[in-house]
Amino acid sequence: MDRSQLLKGLLDIIVLRVLERQDGYGYEILNRLRAGGFDDLGDASVYGTLRRLYRAGYLSTYVQPSESGPHRKYYSLTEPGRKYLRQAREAWEDVSDKMRVLFDVPAKGRP
Repeated sequence: MDRSQLLKGLLDIIVLRVLERQDGYGYEILNRLRAGGFDDLGDASVYGTLRRLYRAGYLSTYVQPSESGPHRKYYSLTEPGRKYLRQAREAWEDVSDKMRVLFDVPAKGRP
């Protein structure tokens, strides 16, 4: 199975959840995602998702000076972003519960 398609559909939720815990800049967010086991996510996909979520009003940005290079653009969740994440989590839990039932319950006539 091509996991990348599944991850692509979940990328909004994944990125918002990472930022719910703590604001971050692009490279740092990528590192957090990879530390969380999402090694398959490409840089371009994550940066594109950050831009799209920002345009949708789910993220805000601010700039912080950096001692090791240029200023960094940090992303943080907005209140609409928090609401969207809550709704997405509820939808995920609903679908996940249904998938567990689907995979855990044997089909009729099968052990």
